[in-house]
Amino acid sequence: MRRWTYDDVPDQRGRTAIVTGANTGLGLETARLLVGRGARVVLACRDQGKGEAAVTRIRAQFPAAEVRCIRLDLADLDSVAEFAAAYRAEHDRLDLLVNNAGVMYPPLRRTRQGFESQLGVNHLGHFALTGRLLPALLATEGSRVVAVASNAYRTGRIDFDDLNWERRRYGRFAAYAQSKLAVLLFALELDRRLSAGAPVRVTAAHPGWTYTGHSQGRDRFVDVVNAVGRYVAMKLDDGVLPTLRAATDPGAESGSYWGPAHRMENSGPPVRAGRSARALDVAVAARLWTESERLTGVPITVDPIGRTGH
Repeated sequence: MRRWTYDDVPDQRGRTAIVTGANTGLGLETARLLVGRGARVVLACRDQGKGEAAVTRIRAQFPAAEVRCIRLDLADLDSVAEFAAAYRAEHDRLDLLVNNAGVMYPPLRRTRQGFESQLGVNHLGHFALTGRLLPALLATEGSRVVAVASNAYRTGRIDFDDLNWERRRYGRFAAYAQSKLAVLLFALELDRRLSAGAPVRVTAAHPGWTYTGHSQGRDRFVDVVNAVGRYVAMKLDDGVLPTLRAATDPGAESGSYWGPAHRMENSGPPVRAGRSARALDVAVAARLWTESERLTGVPITVDPIGRTGH
């Protein structure tokens, strides 16, 4: 089978994309490459200054780029609501939402609404953002939502008795795995609810082992992983390809999941990735959806022909 590369990304002129966490790493590379194919891109970034610096970097390469930054703090649901309102005040359509931003392995922290930070940012913030932007997505033929996951999800468990680590001793690696499993379960349930006639495709992707040189809550273990990764992990321009394929490949059906082809999905060209039984558990996905609506206060109802309200 022929290797899928950036050259396979279709012309994106006339399409508008939002990429969360786009001021650095995989998010910035995703935004830059979409701009390179002609897309209008909104960088959704917590730090406005870093977001504007990313805009400047992209425009230095693509002077005619239609790219801007709007502040979005996924650790604050009020900021999520403000971002969605600002976007929808200026746009009545949205072609692509790439839910890329995330935190990885910090010590125990809480979002503004009191959620454990990894679940709060990686899953709940994106759940609320997607719900608030869904009307614009549904108004756009051929639109997509891309959930960016991680191979770490395979060790994750959804603990409905203590989702936010209020009673258990905190384990940051276990919390990260839970959050990334939640990302895949949200994509599974969103696809299921939208499958009856809605124009939105829901795909997911993971970057395998990609060196970004960045993580939160650094310690000796993370330092060693980064030191090794500098030499053996994929570079950004390869690690971003599963996300780009999930976002742009005409053959990427709704419900599909993409990742690197080789070394236990840690490196190589983007291909369809496997999912564990836990990531395909429709009962857990439906329960997580209900709980996420309760926690975020963003109910998402989709009728059989794909209309939504919240």
